[in-house]
Amino acid sequence: MSPLDAAPPRPNSDLEAAVMEARGDYARKRPRSAALHADARQSMAGGNTRSTLLWAPFPITMVRGEGCRLWDADGREYLDFLGEYTAGLFGHSERRILDAVKAAFDRGVGFGAMGEDEVRFAALVCAKFPSIERVRFTNSGTEANLMALTAARAFTGRDTVMVMRGGYHGGVLTFGMTASGQPSRVNAPFPIAFATYNDAEGAAAAIREAGDSLAAVILEPMLGSGGCIPATQDFLAAVRAATRETGAILIFDEVMTSRHSHGGLQARTGVTPDMTTLGKYIAGGMNVGAFGGREDVMAVFDGHRPGALGHAGTFNNNVWTMAAGRVALGEIFTAEVADALYARGEALRERLNAICAAAGVPMGFTGRGSMLSVHFRTPLPTTAYLPGGEEELRRELFFLDLLESGIYLARRGMMALSLPVDDAACEALAAAVAEFVESRAPVLR
Repeated sequence: MSPLDAAPPRPNSDLEAAVMEARGDYARKRPRSAALHADARQSMAGGNTRSTLLWAPFPITMVRGEGCRLWDADGREYLDFLGEYTAGLFGHSERRILDAVKAAFDRGVGFGAMGEDEVRFAALVCAKFPSIERVRFTNSGTEANLMALTAARAFTGRDTVMVMRGGYHGGVLTFGMTASGQPSRVNAPFPIAFATYNDAEGAAAAIREAGDSLAAVILEPMLGSGGCIPATQDFLAAVRAATRETGAILIFDEVMTSRHSHGGLQARTGVTPDMTTLGKYIAGGMNVGAFGGREDVMAVFDGHRPGALGHAGTFNNNVWTMAAGRVALGEIFTAEVADALYARGEALRERLNAICAAAGVPMGFTGRGSMLSVHFRTPLPTTAYLPGGEEELRRELFFLDLLESGIYLARRGMMALSLPVDDAACEALAAAVAEFVESRAPVLR
C-alpha cells in the first residue's frame, strides 16, 4: 500500500490534528482532482510523471492559467506564487511570447537544420551573461548541467565533481539532505565529492585537498530546492579562489537564479564562474536549457576542431523554444524589468518576515529577489538541513492553509514571483501569511 493511500494515524498532538483536519478539508473540496489522480494511476507509475507535484492525499489538477492566476479542475481559483518553480517568469498569457511561438509553428515545426532564431537567441544569452563567451542549448537544466560537467571533465582531463550538500542540479544530480546522508540513487555516475554550503573555510580546504583529481565544482549561488538559502560573499569568494588555485572548473548553476539581474545572481555577487548553466524562464516558459562559459572550455564541443566532443539532441534548437527565447530575453526581460522584479521580491520577503517576527513564532522566509522559501526555525538557516518531524508538519499545514486562502505555492514552501504579480497579489499573500501565523500560533510555538 502506498503511504498516500494509508489511513491517517490517530493524532498525537494538536499539530498533527490540525494537519489531518486540513488534509480532510483539502480532499473534500477537490473531488475532481482526486478522481483524475485515481485515473492517472492506471497509466502512470504513481499517477504522476513529476515527483515534486505529488503530495498527500493527492495532487491538484490545474486546467487553466491567465496572468498570475490558476484554476483547478474543481473550479477553484488561485494566485500563482509558484511560478512553475521559476520557469513561469512571464506568467500564463504573455501575448508577445505566445505570438512568437505561433508564428514559429506557422513556418514549420521541425527543420532538422539551423534556424535564424537560434543564432539570435544564442547572441542574447552571451550578451546577457559575461561569464558565457560561447553557449550551447539543451532541453532542460538537468541536461545543461550534465553537459557542463562533461565539458569540465574533458577540458581538465580529470574525473571528480564536487557538489554541495543540499544542492540540486536536476533529476539525476540531486544532493538534498536525507536521513541516511546519501544522495539520490538515480544520480548520474560521476565520481562525487561533497562540501558544505556556506562553509567558506571547509569548502576551500576540500577543494585544495582534492587537488588535481578535481574536474569541477558545481554550485547554486542560492540553493533553490534546498530552501532558497543564499550563498555568502565569503563562501563564493573562497570557492572561486580555491578552484583557480587547483585548476578546477567552477560552474554556477543559475537555472533558477539567473532571473535576479541582467547578468544573473553572479553579477550581483561580483563572483564570475568559468561556466554557467541556465534553463527555466529564459525561453519564455518553453522547454529549454543552456550551458556556456569560457571560449577555451567550450571549445571541446567545437566541431571545426579534430577530436571534438559530440553534443546531439533532436530538440536542442527546436523552433518554438528558439523563437520564444529571442522574444523573452530580447524584448521583455530587460535589465530594468529584472531589477524591478528583484526589488519587489526583496520588499515582499522583508514584509513577511516582519509579520512572523511580530507574531513571535519560529518562522521566517529566506531568499533573494523574487525567490523565497518558508522555514519553521529561528534563526533562519544559512545552509541545507533536514527538517524535523514537527517542522515538516508545520510546512504542510502552511501549504494547505495557503491553498485554502487561494495562494498556490510549492508543497515544500518555495515561492517564485512572476512578472504579472502586482501589489494586490503581494497584499493577498501577506494577508494569508498574517492569518496563518495568527490562527495557527498555538501549534507554531
